[in-house]
Amino acid sequence: MATRAAVAAPRVLRRFFCSNSASSTFPFVPTPPAGAVPTPARPTAEPNTNLFVSGLSKRTTTEKLREEFSKFGEVVHARVVTDRVSGYSKGFGFVQYATIEEAGKGIEGMDGKILKGQFLWAEQVGFVTQSKAEVIQSLKSLTLMAKT
Repeated sequence: MATRAAVAAPRVLRRFFCSNSASSTFPFVPTPPAGAVPTPARPTAEPNTNLFVSGLSKRTTTEKLREEFSKFGEVVHARVVTDRVSGYSKGFGFVQYATIEEAGKGIEGMDGKILKGQFLWAEQVGFVTQSKAEVIQSLKSLTLMAKT
């Protein structure tokens, strides 16, 4: 009996770790239900001159952020979001360039770089995608249904 369980265990685990067609694809690739309409591709954000910068040190100031990003183009506005009580950075901020090309150079130049001992991530500020809006709407409808 014990040997039978030892032999069966690898077969049971195989469906979780194998991705071939002979095994179940449960944890990795869900199969769509019959008659399901394929979901459309997510909309992408339009090019934007505003950048979101995260990974900032708590000692980073707005002036230092502006100075570092101005190496790649004309910075119109820079702001480090700070804690109201301590006055230190919360670890993220925003930079706005004059043109989209300069914003692209700023992302290329600063994304993944080190500033004051911290790795920076720089990306364009996006908008709420349709799928997020759908999720928010469905949550609102669920709360309305729960109240009735």
